[in-house]
Amino acid sequence: MNAIVQQDLNTFENILEKTKQQGIDFLNNIENIPTSNTVSIDPNRALNELGLGSLEALKEFNERLAPLIVSSSGPRYWGFVTGGSTPASIVGDWLAAVYDQNTQSIKAQGGASALIEFETINLLLQLLDLPNSFLGGFVTGATMSNFTCLGVARQWFGKQLGKDFAKNGISETINILTATPHSSSVKTLSMLGIGSQNYTTVKTIKGNREAIDIADLEKTIAALNGQPFLLISSAGTVNTADFDDFEAIANLRQKHTFWWHIDAAFGGFAAVSDKFKHLVKGWEEADSITVDCHKWLNVPYDSAFYLIKKEHADLQIETFQNSNAPYLGNPLENFNYLNVLPENSRRLRALPVWFSLLAYGKEGFKDVVENSVALALHFGNALIEEDVFELLAPIRLNNVCFTLKGDHNEEKVTEFLSRLNDRGKVFMTPTFYNGRKGIRASFVNWRTKENDIAIAIEEMKAVLVDLKM
Repeated sequence: MNAIVQQDLNTFENILEKTKQQGIDFLNNIENIPTSNTVSIDPNRALNELGLGSLEALKEFNERLAPLIVSSSGPRYWGFVTGGSTPASIVGDWLAAVYDQNTQSIKAQGGASALIEFETINLLLQLLDLPNSFLGGFVTGATMSNFTCLGVARQWFGKQLGKDFAKNGISETINILTATPHSSSVKTLSMLGIGSQNYTTVKTIKGNREAIDIADLEKTIAALNGQPFLLISSAGTVNTADFDDFEAIANLRQKHTFWWHIDAAFGGFAAVSDKFKHLVKGWEEADSITVDCHKWLNVPYDSAFYLIKKEHADLQIETFQNSNAPYLGNPLENFNYLNVLPENSRRLRALPVWFSLLAYGKEGFKDVVENSVALALHFGNALIEEDVFELLAPIRLNNVCFTLKGDHNEEKVTEFLSRLNDRGKVFMTPTFYNGRKGIRASFVNWRTKENDIAIAIEEMKAVLVDLKM
């Protein structure tokens, strides 16, 4: 064994203790760590010949790289619908690294960590009040979840025409309807060879909505003259957390042949609360659903899962099976995750979620969701009281979409947000809504409190003073 590696092994407990303490110090001080910074480094470091050992590497990390880290998992990071790691999720994530499983098969031979994943998906179905008619698994994020779901949808579409797209490539135009797709869904269409521009945009409901206009959807379907199609719908749009009418879409299944996919990256967790579960009523009829865990479930990046109806298992295997690995056996008889999703190599990504669900239960996540929505409303009211800001859309769930009041301030929005973020106390993201520049704040972090909103408002006032507004 290499001498440096042997030394690390001999002092492993001390190494982990120092690392643990650094992690504790970071988390205990997270409210004071900047939400953004301008620190830079020269990334062209030369690789040393002999190696430093873990403790010396940790020392250099703290000197050179740690200053780059911002509190993106903290209570005032409101950009990109970003959650933050709970204690239980960190336990699961650390153990996933320690056990270092390649989670594939449910058979005991060679490890059965996939059974942990099966159990975790079952727990998530209970959390979201969804039937066990779905088969699920973990991937890195909403993009790969959408890719998995729409990859199977692509195969389904081909089969409607007597084609096998997985084996022979796409030979027909795939009809895709959607109203307000997330960029990850559009990116997925590019990766699947369908084309990022090859979809038909359905109108949204009039009156400051991002949800599908069902009447226009029916009109668009009629124009297809009975051809099959894929429908991408939303459970929580990125700007305003708007929801499509799933009950109405479910009723359309009785008259038309289509694959129904729901992007529920963060909005799916509305199902956890009796106050908001009406927003997803009918979603159990979908063929596939995308949900992120590193958002409202507050587990470490990267973590998401897909749900696809079990009735499509054959199509899923046709899409992703490892046909060139005969040692894996018949994929229909020997379940293996690498035959039903993109990755062949997979960490035990389910474990942080498993720990979180057992540690906090349905009640714990209901509190996180309801508290986030209450804070979003509180922030919206605080903005209105300042009389310098205006909401661009109603607050339907946890996203607040707003801007500077008045057309004369349109060109100041970008500079305002840039200056606000540069102050490092709160972070929000820019957006463009109904032809106007806007700002979006997303509330999903379990640590956020009313005091954080007060701090954010004071920071915003300070920027207004700087801009002489």
